[in-house]
This record gives sequence, structure tokens and C-alpha cells, in this order.
Amino acid sequence: MFSKACEYGIRATLYIAQNSSAGNRVSLKEISEKIDSPEAFTAKILQQLARNQIIISYKGPNGGFQIDESSLETICLNQIVDAIDGDAIYRGCGLGLHECNANEPCPLHDQFMTIRNELKKMLESTTLGQLTEGLLEGITCLKR
Repeated sequence: MFSKACEYGIRATLYIAQNSSAGNRVSLKEISEKIDSPEAFTAKILQQLARNQIIISYKGPNGGFQIDESSLETICLNQIVDAIDGDAIYRGCGLGLHECNANEPCPLHDQFMTIRNELKKMLESTTLGQLTEGLLEGITCLKR
């Protein structure tokens, strides 16, 4: 459903959020290792997230990535998805047709539209803080 870049972006942001809640910055190398993603690809994703003010990038010997702790309850998953994939996930056809709409629907159009709308609601209402709680408690994980 999400692009690979978006999956890595969500996982990286959650890892940064988890560490930021403890007051720690994390390096690109650490993020890449902890979420099992290629370092160069992760660097590009983190640049996009920093440009969109989802994460903060610090340069220098004490540099790394962090999220302002007060932002954990205001940043929602849709902001990450939008920063990396745009809004295509809300418009795409369930069968991958180039053009699909209510006037010329594919066989899955109505069912897929319902799923897309529910996904959009979930992404818009789920904050980093909510998801970080499970990570901090050890209930959820970012890598298997």
C-alpha cells in the first residue's frame, strides 16, 4: 500500500520519536541499522522529512536526528505519508487503472474507496506519540 520509501520513512520517524522522548539524538547509521533499511536510501528519506519539518537534522560531531518532544502529539502519520508519497494513496485505483472514478469505476471502486477513506482517517488521527507509547513499553517493534 505504501511505497518502500514511505514504509522506511514511517519506521525511521518512529525510531527517532522513540529516542527523542528520552532526550536523545540518533545518527543516520543507527537509524538505518535499527529499522533495517539501506543507509543511502534512508539518508534521502530523512532529508525529505527534515525539509517538511517532521524531524530536525543537526550537523556536526554531536549531530543526528531528533523530533521536538512537544511535536510528538501533533505530528500525524498523514504528514509523513504526504512528505514522501504525496496524496496518491488517497486517489489511486485498487486495480491500478490509470483512470478510475465514480463515472467510470473499476470493479473494486466502491469497496476500495471505502478502504481509502478509512485509511485516510486513520493516518490523519494517529500521532507519533500514540505509536511511540507501544515502542517504549515494548509492546510493538520496528524490526524483526
